[in-house]
Order: sequence, then C-alpha cells, then structure tokens
Amino acid sequence: MTRRGLLGIGIGGLGLRSLGAGLLAPGLAASRARAQTSVAMQLSWLHSVQFAGSYIAQARGYWREEGLEVSLQPGGPNAPVEPPVVSGQALVGISAADYTAAAVAQGAPFRILAVAMQKNPFAIASLPANSVRTPADLSGKRIGMALANMPVLKALCALNGIDAAGIEVVPTQYDAAPLLAGQVDCLLCWATDLPVAMAVRGIEAVTMLMADHGYALHSQTYIATDEAIASRRSELVGLLRGEARGWQACRADPDAALALTLESHPDAGLDAAVQALQLERQLPLMVSDLTEAHGFGWFTDETVAANIRTLALLGREVSPDLWDRSLLEEAHG
Repeated sequence: MTRRGLLGIGIGGLGLRSLGAGLLAPGLAASRARAQTSVAMQLSWLHSVQFAGSYIAQARGYWREEGLEVSLQPGGPNAPVEPPVVSGQALVGISAADYTAAAVAQGAPFRILAVAMQKNPFAIASLPANSVRTPADLSGKRIGMALANMPVLKALCALNGIDAAGIEVVPTQYDAAPLLAGQVDCLLCWATDLPVAMAVRGIEAVTMLMADHGYALHSQTYIATDEAIASRRSELVGLLRGEARGWQACRADPDAALALTLESHPDAGLDAAVQALQLERQLPLMVSDLTEAHGFGWFTDETVAANIRTLALLGREVSPDLWDRSLLEEAHG
C-alpha cells in the first residue's frame, strides 16, 4: 500500500486555552456577528500534527474572520480524499500531485491550488553501518517497500542513472522491524514517520530525502474542482488565507501547535514525543525560497515543469493547467 493506505503514524509549550487567548480580541469578536458559511476540508490522513496549521486556523478563528466555519474531516486507509471533494461534501481536499493526476486521468475535474510540502517527504531510511546516502548507494542493496511503490523507486533510479535491476526489492509491511532485524538494508518511507519512530526509540537512522536527488513531486497539496473554483472562489481564497496564517503561526510557535494538536484530539492515540519530532522534521519540508519570498503554498512554472517530468516517470501524463495559482495569489494579496 502507498502512504495513502498505510504510511501514517501518528510539546510541551502552551495549552489549548493559552493558544486560543486571542479569540476574544475585538476584531475577531466582531467577526462572530458575520454570517458564517460552513465548509469542509478533507484531510489526507488521520488527525495528527501533520495538519497542525489547520488546527490553529480553526482554533484561533482565522477562518471565521473570512466568514467561514471550517470542519476538518479526517482521512485514513478507508477514507480517500477525492470522492468527498468531487461530490461537494468537501470544498477542498489535501492530496498529492500523483493522486490528483491519477484522478484527473479518470475524469475528475481537479486543480491544485497550493503546495504545503515544498519538498516531497519520500525518503530511503537505512542504518549508519550500512547506509544509503545517495541513490548510487542503492546498488546491490535490499530495499523493503510495498510493491505498489515500484514506480517511485524506478523514477528515482531513472532520475539518477541507476539500474533498478541491481536493487533487490523485498515486499514488507510499513514498519521499521525488517530493517532492524537485518532482513533488508533500507526502507522506502516518509522522512517524517519511520525514521521518527526509530529516533524516539533511540535508534539512529540515515535518511536520504528523495527530493534532494531530483524526485520533484508536490505533496500535501490543496485541491478543488473546477466547479468550486468557478462558483465558490471567495470561499476558497478565504480558506487558503486562513490556512496560510495557521501554518505561519505553527512555524512561529511549534510548541503551541503541538499542544493544540494533542489537546484537540485526545482519542487519536497520539504519542507526544513522536508528534514533537514529526513536526520538527516536517516544517523544514514546508519552507523554501519560494515560500519565503511569496508565502505559504507557493509554486511556479518551473516547479510545475519539474513535477510534470517526475509524473511522466510515474506513468502520469499531465499538463501545466492541472495547477492554478490564481487563488493563492489572491489569498496572499
């Protein structure tokens, strides 16, 4: 299974009451009197710190200031993103460029509006004694992964001139155990989960981020339908604006964001140490020269072109109009 199926695992700082202290500010109190439009955002996975910026936008009233009452619908192995967005049950979904491209190939009318993760989180994790630090190090190695991710491995190899036939693929569950038991030499995973799970157990891992070696694929993307863009544009712009403010606040005070995540979802089985380290490793993937210059979620014609090349290696032919930056431009003024 892919990350959509089985890559999710689910501090200190301020509590929920402290984080929401600004809720009684005059401007926000006045906004409560405005008519609120109820909308939903479909998350790509179960509640966790992966969506901490959204929790802040909700708790601090950033969306209410835009006239929106936003509900956050959790995803999971049995809750794909695309169907509720297509049906209109959710105004926006959080997905990834490859999933969106696959849906569009089947006739779904999606556009990518913003890109949260400027670097794709796919990585190769290994142990220091037998490390994989560059794609060339994969030659002769045994890699544990789901067979469904073979296109990902082949794309990485093609981008770096590596013969994929020289790598032994061992089908595994999404778990660090095969690596720790010596059954494989490395794992294909997200940099923000299996390496984190090992780190909190005191196990050092070497993490080779595939994005550092040409694997350009937008992740944690915001998608909407053509119909929604045409008829609910102001709501989409307001949602993106609130989301951007939420992630800006998360970056400014990660401890408060973590506290809010844990307190807002006490039944989600979230481990505080895991969540803390996950956010620590996730935030750098969300920041780039583009976001520093233009704001959260930014992308350009050049980054789109790089994504199109990677998608072609994954067997997905798309055109640049899969991306629509105009709403993000409005959100950032």
